[in-house]
Formats: sequence, C-alpha cells, structure tokens
Amino acid sequence: MEKRDYYDVLGVRRDASDEEMKKSYRKLAMKFHPDKNPGDRDAEDKFKEAAEAYDVLRDSQKRQLYDQFGHEGVKGTGFRGFSGFEDISSTFGDIFEDFFGFGTRRRRSSARRGTDLRYDLKLSFKEAAFGKETEIEIVKPVRCDTCEGSGSKPGTYPVNCPGCEGRGQVTRSQGFFMISTTCHHCNGEGKIIASPCKECNGTGKIERKKKVSVNIPGGVESGSRLRLRGEGEEGIKGGISGDLYVVLHVEDHPFFEREGNDIICQIPISFTQAALGAEIDIPTLNGTKKINTPKGTQSGHIFRLKGEGTYNLRGGPRGSQIVQVIVKTPTKLSKKQEALLRELAKLGGEETPPKRRFFKNN
Repeated sequence: MEKRDYYDVLGVRRDASDEEMKKSYRKLAMKFHPDKNPGDRDAEDKFKEAAEAYDVLRDSQKRQLYDQFGHEGVKGTGFRGFSGFEDISSTFGDIFEDFFGFGTRRRRSSARRGTDLRYDLKLSFKEAAFGKETEIEIVKPVRCDTCEGSGSKPGTYPVNCPGCEGRGQVTRSQGFFMISTTCHHCNGEGKIIASPCKECNGTGKIERKKKVSVNIPGGVESGSRLRLRGEGEEGIKGGISGDLYVVLHVEDHPFFEREGNDIICQIPISFTQAALGAEIDIPTLNGTKKINTPKGTQSGHIFRLKGEGTYNLRGGPRGSQIVQVIVKTPTKLSKKQEALLRELAKLGGEETPPKRRFFKNN
C-alpha cells in the first residue's frame, strides 16, 4: 500500500510550524487512540499513520530529508513502530502526558528540597506593636553523622531494589502501550537500605535542637508569618534546605484594643471634670500622657494622640491612640451632694424631681 504524504496525514501545510503540527497530531491521537476505539482496526492504522508522520516531521533533519526526497529520504531513519517502552517515551511522552492522564517520565533526580517547618510564637500586645528581636529554639532533622546521611550502617551500601531491579520504575501494560510508573518499594530511587544505620534507623537524619534568631518588625498582627529561608529541614542528596515559618499569635491587652495601626481605649471621667474641664492622665504604650478636657465635655467625646499607636509595617508613620471619654454618673450621693445638685438643677431651670407625665394609650 502506497504511503500518504505526511503533511496530508496531519492535515497541515508544508510550511506549518512545529506547534501547528503538534496541535494537529494531538487531535488525531485523541480521535484514533486504540483505547478509545477498541477493536477498530481502521482507527488503529490511522493512529499509527499519524504517529509515523509526526515522528518524522517533528525532527528538523528528518523533515528536511523528507521535503527533498519524500519517503525514500527517511527510510531507516523514520518511525520504527512501537517496539518498546523507550520508543514511546522518547517520541510521544509529552502527548501521552497531556492527553491520556499518564506520563512516561524517566527516573527523577535524587536531589530533593528539604521540608518546610513551622514554629508558633506568642507575643504580648506591646511586643507586636513595637517589634522585638528574640531567639527561639527549634527541633529539626539534620544529617546523621554516623552514616553521613546515607541511612546505611557504616561499611555497608544500599542495594538494588528487588521490586524494580534498580531501575526506579516498573513497567505495566495498558491497552496498546507499555506504561512505566515509579516503583513504590524504593520511591524511584532504585536502591534500598539492607543494613540500616542504628543511629538514625536508616532515615539518614536525626533530630537536633537549634537556636534561631528572629527579628520581629513592629506592627505585626495575629496570623502574621515570618519566613526564615534555609532554616527548615535539610535537603536530600544535595537538595536545598526548606524554610522555617514563624507564625505569630498576639495576646489580648486588658485595656487597649487595636484597629489597624491605631490603639483604642476608654477613659472614665467624673461629672465635675466633664463640666468644668480638667487635666487627666492617659495610659499609653509609652507611659502616661496628660490631656486637657475642655469645659462641657460630653460622654463619648474622642481625643486623638498622634504617634502613640503601633509601628507601620510598610514604613509609614505610627498610628494614633484613640481616647474616648466616658462621663460617670455618681450612684451614691451624700445629703449635702444631693442638695448641691438640686440647687444646680434649680439654677438651670430643671425640675427636681421631674413631674410625672402620663401618656394615654391611643
């Protein structure tokens, strides 16, 4: 049977780009894949035909030979059929990976990044507002000195995994193809530890305490995370170390509340202080400050102390302290105090006690 033109097989122009050919082949592979057309010989032949065409045209040298001499120019260099797993892996791995849900990956590198670690740190309200530098102690896995991280007993070495015979992968049949997956016995390493190190039980790591300095900026809040690069678990076989994440938990304050970078508090004042005005002491995070309340200050009045709030994480100015004054109504009066208040009410034209008023129901 005479072979069709490879460009016609893929349905592309002769000047088609690599991406255009790849896209066209993917559509054909999806349409005629044997697993989607079981028992359909015609679909299987079309799938092989498309695979052969793409195998030649995706290679620039083969494509040049084909453009000059046609099928004769690529005899012996073109598609060899599905003779083994390596053919599929090298030629069509990316197609299978993207479209059929399984890959044909080669053994992955043994070097791996270390695991990230977490440390929860409590801060007082003031420490969160102003920041601090502190030292924490963590426990993390480090390389075992006895086996130098190999996991094997000194004088012994890892052996080939019996599950994959040292390849790191096991091969299985799936429909028309031979599919390779990571060996679960050795996790793709190809080796297992026959005589584990007694110090680390074959893990290659032991736990040790380490002190780490942490610089906490002012203005942090509960839930903030500080990332310390490289302070996590050590990498495996040359891999980089993981990171340490310090998660902050800010304790509540018995007097202050926080809103953004501002600090809020309530200060009680007496009736006479509110009416006549007064100089009152205000507790702040930096000590006591004095403010003057004007005559006739009403309950709920707000005073703002600029620069007495928390530091700004972004480097801007400090927040303010918001002071709300609450006028306290006396609950226990002496006869003299009561008489004076009645006289004050009388001078102000108030009724003391007020006359009873009755409201009729409609």
